[in-house]
Amino acid sequence: MFAKHDVPHAKGLIFINPFTAHKFAKEHGFPLVIKPNVSGYSRGSHFPITNYKELWKASLMVKVWWPSSVIEQYLLGANYRVLATPEKIVSVIRRYPPFVDGNGTDNIDTLIDSENAVRQSMNLHPTIYPIAKSPAVKKYLAKQKLSLNSVPADGERILLFNRVALAPGGVVETIDQDTVPQINKALFCDVVKHFDANLFGIDVILEHGIEQDYTTQKCIFLEVNSRPYTRMHEKPRYGEVDDLEPFYAYMDSLAIVDTDTF
Repeated sequence: MFAKHDVPHAKGLIFINPFTAHKFAKEHGFPLVIKPNVSGYSRGSHFPITNYKELWKASLMVKVWWPSSVIEQYLLGANYRVLATPEKIVSVIRRYPPFVDGNGTDNIDTLIDSENAVRQSMNLHPTIYPIAKSPAVKKYLAKQKLSLNSVPADGERILLFNRVALAPGGVVETIDQDTVPQINKALFCDVVKHFDANLFGIDVILEHGIEQDYTTQKCIFLEVNSRPYTRMHEKPRYGEVDDLEPFYAYMDSLAIVDTDTF
Protein backbone atom coordinates (compact mmCIF):
# COMPACT_ATOMS: atom_id res chain seq x y z
CA MET A 1 0.00 0.00 0.00
CA PHE A 2 2.84 2.40 0.77
CA ALA A 3 4.47 1.64 -2.58
CA LYS A 4 1.17 1.91 -4.43
CA HIS A 5 0.54 5.41 -3.09
CA ASP A 6 4.15 6.64 -3.25
CA VAL A 7 4.55 6.86 0.53
CA PRO A 8 8.24 6.68 1.56
CA HIS A 9 8.96 3.34 3.20
CA ALA A 10 11.65 0.76 3.83
CA LYS A 11 12.26 -1.80 1.11
CA GLY A 12 12.05 -5.28 2.55
CA LEU A 13 10.90 -8.85 2.13
CA ILE A 14 9.82 -11.93 4.05
CA PHE A 15 12.33 -14.78 4.05
CA ILE A 16 12.69 -18.30 5.39
CA ASN A 17 16.13 -19.15 3.97
CA PRO A 18 18.91 -16.91 5.43
CA PHE A 19 20.57 -16.90 1.98
CA THR A 20 17.61 -14.80 0.81
CA ALA A 21 18.48 -12.21 3.47
CA HIS A 22 22.10 -12.28 2.33
CA LYS A 23 21.01 -11.61 -1.26
CA PHE A 24 18.86 -8.70 -0.08
CA ALA A 25 21.83 -7.20 1.75
CA LYS A 26 24.02 -7.47 -1.34
CA GLU A 27 21.39 -5.62 -3.37
CA HIS A 28 20.38 -2.91 -0.89
CA GLY A 29 23.37 -2.58 1.46
CA PHE A 30 23.47 -1.77 5.17
CA PRO A 31 22.18 -0.85 7.72
CA LEU A 32 19.33 -3.34 7.98
CA VAL A 33 16.87 -4.75 10.50
CA ILE A 34 15.74 -8.37 10.86
CA LYS A 35 12.66 -9.32 12.85
CA PRO A 36 10.23 -12.23 13.19
CA ASN A 37 7.16 -12.10 10.97
CA VAL A 38 4.96 -12.35 14.06
CA SER A 39 4.40 -10.66 17.44
CA GLY A 40 5.20 -7.03 18.23
CA TYR A 41 6.84 -4.58 20.64
CA SER A 42 10.16 -5.10 18.78
CA ARG A 43 10.48 -8.55 20.35
CA GLY A 44 13.00 -10.76 18.58
CA SER A 45 14.25 -7.85 16.44
CA HIS A 46 17.90 -7.27 15.54
CA PHE A 47 19.08 -3.77 14.57
CA PRO A 48 21.02 -1.97 13.37
CA ILE A 49 22.76 -4.67 11.34
CA THR A 50 25.84 -3.13 9.77
CA ASN A 51 27.82 -6.06 8.32
CA TYR A 52 27.50 -9.64 7.05
CA LYS A 53 28.64 -11.21 10.31
CA GLU A 54 25.80 -9.52 12.19
CA LEU A 55 23.45 -10.39 9.32
CA TRP A 56 24.11 -14.14 9.51
CA LYS A 57 23.82 -14.17 13.29
CA ALA A 58 20.49 -12.29 13.22
CA SER A 59 19.16 -14.43 10.33
CA LEU A 60 19.60 -17.56 12.44
CA MET A 61 18.65 -16.22 15.89
CA VAL A 62 15.40 -14.70 14.61
CA LYS A 63 14.17 -18.22 13.79
CA VAL A 64 13.74 -18.86 17.50
CA TRP A 65 10.59 -16.75 17.27
CA TRP A 66 9.03 -17.84 13.97
CA PRO A 67 9.97 -19.75 10.80
CA SER A 68 9.38 -16.77 8.50
CA SER A 69 11.27 -13.53 9.09
CA VAL A 70 11.40 -9.97 7.77
CA ILE A 71 14.43 -8.06 6.54
CA GLU A 72 14.15 -4.34 5.87
CA GLN A 73 16.24 -1.26 5.30
CA TYR A 74 17.04 0.58 8.53
CA LEU A 75 17.10 4.31 9.18
CA LEU A 76 18.60 5.87 12.29
CA GLY A 77 16.59 9.00 12.98
CA ALA A 78 13.78 10.48 15.05
CA ASN A 79 10.97 8.00 15.80
CA TYR A 80 7.37 9.25 15.92
CA ARG A 81 3.82 8.03 16.45
CA VAL A 82 1.29 10.26 14.67
CA LEU A 83 -2.35 9.89 15.64
CA ALA A 84 -4.33 10.98 12.57
CA THR A 85 -7.77 10.90 10.97
CA PRO A 86 -8.51 11.54 7.28
CA GLU A 87 -9.08 15.21 8.09
CA LYS A 88 -6.60 16.17 10.81
CA ILE A 89 -3.63 15.36 12.96
CA VAL A 90 -4.82 14.59 16.49
CA SER A 91 -1.52 14.22 18.34
CA VAL A 92 2.17 13.76 17.59
CA ILE A 93 4.66 12.17 19.97
CA ARG A 94 8.33 11.43 19.61
CA ARG A 95 9.59 8.22 21.18
CA TYR A 96 13.07 7.66 22.61
CA PRO A 97 14.83 4.62 24.01
CA PRO A 98 15.47 4.86 27.77
CA PHE A 99 18.26 7.29 28.62
CA VAL A 100 19.75 9.37 31.41
CA ASP A 101 21.54 12.73 31.20
CA GLY A 102 24.76 13.07 33.13
CA ASN A 103 25.47 15.83 35.66
CA GLY A 104 29.18 15.17 36.13
CA THR A 105 28.66 13.88 39.68
CA ASP A 106 26.24 10.95 39.87
CA ASN A 107 26.83 7.52 38.39
CA ILE A 108 24.37 5.89 35.99
CA ASP A 109 22.87 3.80 38.79
CA THR A 110 21.94 6.94 40.74
CA LEU A 111 20.77 8.78 37.61
CA ILE A 112 18.35 5.93 36.86
CA ASP A 113 16.96 6.12 40.39
CA SER A 114 16.48 9.88 40.03
CA GLU A 115 14.72 9.53 36.68
CA ASN A 116 12.42 6.83 38.02
CA ALA A 117 11.54 9.06 40.98
CA VAL A 118 10.54 11.83 38.56
CA ARG A 119 8.35 9.42 36.60
CA GLN A 120 6.67 8.29 39.80
CA SER A 121 6.02 11.88 40.88
CA MET A 122 4.45 12.58 37.46
CA ASN A 123 2.23 9.49 37.81
CA LEU A 124 3.38 8.13 34.44
CA HIS A 125 3.26 4.44 35.37
CA PRO A 126 1.94 2.08 34.07
CA THR A 127 1.98 3.84 30.67
CA ILE A 128 5.60 4.95 30.91
CA TYR A 129 7.54 2.30 32.81
CA PRO A 130 10.42 2.81 35.24
CA ILE A 131 13.87 2.18 33.80
CA ALA A 132 15.01 -1.27 34.87
CA LYS A 133 18.61 -2.12 35.76
CA SER A 134 18.18 -5.34 33.84
CA PRO A 135 20.81 -7.64 32.34
CA ALA A 136 19.83 -6.21 28.93
CA VAL A 137 20.56 -2.67 30.12
CA LYS A 138 23.88 -3.72 31.65
CA LYS A 139 24.81 -5.52 28.44
CA TYR A 140 23.97 -2.46 26.36
CA LEU A 141 26.06 -0.27 28.63
CA ALA A 142 28.93 -2.71 28.34
CA LYS A 143 28.85 -2.34 24.55
CA GLN A 144 29.56 1.34 25.17
CA LYS A 145 32.33 0.43 27.65
CA LEU A 146 30.17 1.69 30.49
CA SER A 147 28.57 0.23 33.61
CA LEU A 148 26.07 1.33 36.24
CA ASN A 149 29.04 2.75 38.17
CA SER A 150 30.16 5.01 35.32
CA VAL A 151 29.81 8.78 35.86
CA PRO A 152 28.72 10.60 32.68
CA ALA A 153 29.91 14.15 32.04
CA ASP A 154 27.55 17.06 32.65
CA GLY A 155 25.02 17.12 29.81
CA GLU A 156 26.17 13.79 28.36
CA ARG A 157 23.24 11.62 27.29
CA ILE A 158 23.63 7.88 27.91
CA LEU A 159 21.35 5.51 26.01
CA LEU A 160 20.40 2.50 28.11
CA PHE A 161 18.77 0.35 25.42
CA ASN A 162 18.43 0.28 21.65
CA ARG A 163 14.63 0.09 21.43
CA VAL A 164 12.00 2.79 21.78
CA ALA A 165 9.48 0.40 23.39
CA LEU A 166 7.80 1.52 26.61
CA ALA A 167 8.37 -1.68 28.62
CA PRO A 168 12.18 -1.21 28.98
CA GLY A 169 11.62 2.40 30.08
CA GLY A 170 11.25 4.25 26.78
CA VAL A 171 10.45 7.96 26.80
CA VAL A 172 7.58 9.90 25.18
CA GLU A 173 7.68 13.58 24.23
CA THR A 174 4.69 15.52 22.88
CA ILE A 175 5.44 17.51 19.73
CA ASP A 176 3.77 20.90 19.18
CA GLN A 177 1.73 20.48 16.00
CA ASP A 178 2.45 24.10 15.04
CA THR A 179 6.05 23.02 14.37
CA VAL A 180 5.00 20.36 11.84
CA PRO A 181 4.95 21.57 8.19
CA GLN A 182 1.64 21.36 6.36
CA ILE A 183 3.14 19.06 3.73
CA ASN A 184 3.91 16.51 6.47
CA LYS A 185 0.44 16.82 8.00
CA ALA A 186 -1.18 16.30 4.60
CA LEU A 187 0.85 13.14 4.01
CA PHE A 188 -0.27 11.57 7.30
CA CYS A 189 -3.93 12.31 6.58
CA ASP A 190 -3.53 10.93 3.05
CA VAL A 191 -2.16 7.66 4.47
CA VAL A 192 -5.34 7.24 6.53
CA LYS A 193 -7.44 7.95 3.42
CA HIS A 194 -5.51 5.42 1.33
CA PHE A 195 -6.59 2.66 3.71
CA ASP A 196 -10.15 4.02 3.95
CA ALA A 197 -9.74 4.18 7.73
CA ASN A 198 -11.19 6.46 10.40
CA LEU A 199 -7.99 6.78 12.40
CA PHE A 200 -4.46 5.42 12.50
CA GLY A 201 -1.50 5.51 14.78
CA ILE A 202 1.22 5.94 12.16
CA ASP A 203 4.80 4.96 13.00
CA VAL A 204 7.42 6.89 11.04
CA ILE A 205 11.14 7.66 11.26
CA LEU A 206 12.55 10.90 9.85
CA GLU A 207 16.27 11.48 9.50
CA HIS A 208 16.24 15.07 10.77
CA GLY A 209 12.85 15.35 12.47
CA ILE A 210 9.16 15.86 11.79
CA GLU A 211 9.60 19.63 11.98
CA GLN A 212 11.33 19.51 8.57
CA ASP A 213 9.68 18.88 5.18
CA TYR A 214 9.76 15.10 4.66
CA THR A 215 10.76 15.51 1.01
CA THR A 216 14.07 17.12 2.02
CA GLN A 217 15.29 14.21 4.17
CA LYS A 218 15.29 10.45 4.43
CA CYS A 219 11.93 9.22 5.67
CA ILE A 220 10.56 5.74 6.33
CA PHE A 221 6.96 4.93 7.20
CA LEU A 222 7.04 1.75 9.29
CA GLU A 223 3.43 0.71 9.81
CA VAL A 224 -0.11 1.81 10.54
CA ASN A 225 -1.97 0.80 13.71
CA SER A 226 -5.76 0.60 13.47
CA ARG A 227 -6.16 0.30 17.25
CA PRO A 228 -3.38 2.59 18.52
CA TYR A 229 -2.39 2.81 22.17
CA THR A 230 -3.54 6.38 22.74
CA ARG A 231 -2.54 6.49 26.41
CA MET A 232 1.02 7.16 25.24
CA HIS A 233 -0.20 10.57 24.11
CA GLU A 234 -1.72 11.29 27.52
CA LYS A 235 1.37 10.46 29.61
CA PRO A 236 4.36 12.23 28.06
CA ARG A 237 7.58 12.58 30.02
CA TYR A 238 8.27 15.81 28.13
CA GLY A 239 6.00 18.37 26.49
CA GLU A 240 2.43 19.49 27.04
CA VAL A 241 -0.35 16.90 27.25
CA ASP A 242 -2.71 16.99 24.25
CA ASP A 243 -6.43 17.14 25.03
CA LEU A 244 -7.82 14.03 23.35
CA GLU A 245 -11.36 14.28 24.70
CA PRO A 246 -12.78 15.93 21.52
CA PHE A 247 -11.12 13.19 19.49
CA TYR A 248 -12.61 10.44 21.66
CA ALA A 249 -16.04 12.05 21.40
CA TYR A 250 -15.74 12.20 17.62
CA MET A 251 -14.71 8.53 17.44
CA ASP A 252 -17.64 7.52 19.67
CA SER A 253 -20.05 9.40 17.39
CA LEU A 254 -19.11 7.37 14.31
CA ALA A 255 -21.46 4.63 13.17
CA ILE A 256 -19.13 1.67 12.66
CA VAL A 257 -20.42 -1.64 11.32
CA ASP A 258 -19.75 -4.73 13.48
CA THR A 259 -18.40 -2.80 16.48
CA ASP A 260 -20.01 -5.42 18.71
CA THR A 261 -17.78 -8.05 17.09
CA PHE A 262 -14.55 -6.15 16.45
